[in-house]
Amino acid sequence: MLMKSNTPDTPLVIDEGTPVSVKIRERLALAKKRFNANDNIAEFIQPGELEKLLDEVEIKMQGVLDSLVIDTETDHNTQNTARRVAKMYLNEVFKGRYVSAPTITEFPNAERLNELIIVGPITVRSACSHHFCPVIGQLWIGVMPNEHTNVIGLSKYARLAEWIMGRPQIQEEAVVQLADLIQEKTRPDGLAIVMEASHYCMGWRGVKDLDSKMINSVMRGVFLKDPNLRREFLSLIPKKSSS
Repeated sequence: MLMKSNTPDTPLVIDEGTPVSVKIRERLALAKKRFNANDNIAEFIQPGELEKLLDEVEIKMQGVLDSLVIDTETDHNTQNTARRVAKMYLNEVFKGRYVSAPTITEFPNAERLNELIIVGPITVRSACSHHFCPVIGQLWIGVMPNEHTNVIGLSKYARLAEWIMGRPQIQEEAVVQLADLIQEKTRPDGLAIVMEASHYCMGWRGVKDLDSKMINSVMRGVFLKDPNLRREFLSLIPKKSSS
């Protein structure tokens, strides 16, 4: 239950019986923060609330199963499905919405590296925002460092990609989000990302095309300005889709 204040500038007071999702939404609204499917909202979740949110999602998911006319009381295969799905969404496939960014140790470019670095393929797993169907593929990251660029370990690129992709996503937006994050962390002269993925909203439903893939890219800095560098990066990426 929401208790309204008498003055328009005073925030709403939320009593203890309010669902935790409503409390989180209220904090987001007060901060005027967006909470789209592919946004991270970890800073608005207080300690202990994620477990309560899991309980709430389980209850709602049980309602979905009931509406699908699935007898979860006598069907031993679905007796714990609501809980399993809730844990899958919050703790696994959409974890990137609810936890803070992974800690990344950055080192100065002491050796003044200024040659092309390519990381990949990195396996990525996500889900489309439209149907919550899996999106699974690979991406490659190209970095052109300068003397001021922060150097991060190979595994850290994979951790950053996992954090961004662990949300309901649209592939085109996911690659831009990842590029923004790596740009912020490393400050290179140039950054390039190419992603190739299968979308199960096509293979599992709709046209049921199992072979189609989406490939998209983001080019920043010198990769955008220098066609020779861009060609070098693209030529060094294995032609996975043709194999």
